[in-house]
Amino acid sequence: MWPEVSLADLRERIRRCLHAQHPIATGDELSGDHAVAGLQAEERPLTPAAVLVPLVARPEGFTVLLTQRTAHLEHHAGQISFPGGRAEAEDASPVDTALREAEEEIGLQRRHITEIAGFLDLYQTVTGFLVTPVVAFVEPPFALTLDAFEVAEAFEVPLAFLLDHNNHEYRSVLYEGQQRRYYAIPYQERFIWGATAAMLVGFARRLRGPLAG
Repeated sequence: MWPEVSLADLRERIRRCLHAQHPIATGDELSGDHAVAGLQAEERPLTPAAVLVPLVARPEGFTVLLTQRTAHLEHHAGQISFPGGRAEAEDASPVDTALREAEEEIGLQRRHITEIAGFLDLYQTVTGFLVTPVVAFVEPPFALTLDAFEVAEAFEVPLAFLLDHNNHEYRSVLYEGQQRRYYAIPYQERFIWGATAAMLVGFARRLRGPLAG
């Protein structure tokens, strides 16, 4: 379990555990589906993408704003994910990509983003994306407007629950004749797994050091 700390103290500890600048895709800084599965990274062209990891400052503590993707999408249909998507030519940086996608997908306006806290490790997905996870503090109240084509639902989960290693499961599935490993974080009736769960597990590992002190 996480120790009792104030919201302000936790905010500072989160800042300290993240990359202050955009991480470089080399060595241990590149995570991904391959690393979780225990495989070598596939050599292939990767599409730059970014997701927003929105930490909402509620009176009872931080929550993470997540989305349930619609069932007909080409990539990660029906899965729980962070708002985000592929980079576009007009995006000046991964931060711009993450903020733009959050506006387009769930209507989270930039004025509610009080601070970009930093970056988690780059993440390579099995579908060929190189994802920059952008962690940001979000100040309520805010109203969301979902893109009905891409997002079935948006909801919040307590950050303490998502980062508690007791809630992290390391599962296995037979895929194309091979056993493939993946992370999962069941929450109530929801099932967070794959890249989103792996990024949260990575977040927890980075944060656990500062919180232990």
